[in-house]
Amino acid sequence: MVPMTSGAQRGRRRADALSKERIVEAAIGILDAEGEKALTFRALTTRLATGAGAVYWHVANKDELLAVATGDVVGRVLAGVRGGADPEEDVRVLALGLFDAIDAHPWVGAQFAREPWQPALLDVFEAIGGLVAALGVPERAQFDCASALGNYVLGVAGQNAANARLAPKGVERAEFLETIAERWRRHDPELRPHAHRMAAHLVEHDDRAQFLAGINLILAGIATIR
Repeated sequence: MVPMTSGAQRGRRRADALSKERIVEAAIGILDAEGEKALTFRALTTRLATGAGAVYWHVANKDELLAVATGDVVGRVLAGVRGGADPEEDVRVLALGLFDAIDAHPWVGAQFAREPWQPALLDVFEAIGGLVAALGVPERAQFDCASALGNYVLGVAGQNAANARLAPKGVERAEFLETIAERWRRHDPELRPHAHRMAAHLVEHDDRAQFLAGINLILAGIATIR
């Protein structure tokens, strides 16, 4: 006699066939291509060619899916920080990894701003805090140092990703920055002398190099506290 299979068992097999990893990968694809508004369970099930029940087996709602997708992106960055003999270099590796990840996945920066209590953000804070401690910062100053470093990394990375989306499609970065620089030049140089001086630098600057320069400034400040 062939044993009967219950509906619950069949449902479990269907859910297992669609892994959580596949769901997260598909969600990240939608988020990267079309943004957060495009991430719906209907769009997800269409991309995965499955039913909604198989997705709900793994994630309860969109908020949970966003949190898991953010954790996936952050986890890959943190995995690249090995914790070597030079904690300053590890800070740079972590900071640039997060900068590049948020540049590639702008929705991650927006997610951090929306839900500062989520596990992925705590993982980042933990990693930064560990590196600050490894730098020899006294415990009384670790919270301030880690907060300053973390706020700079996530704030600048998030703003950079947001700025990149402001340029009209088909317009080169240098051309877009030149239009902004020209607006700076139109202001009264007596009222905004710094903007006039920096207009040329705006067009020429490299976002990633400027970001790293800020990290080095913060590290130089932290070095005075040890």
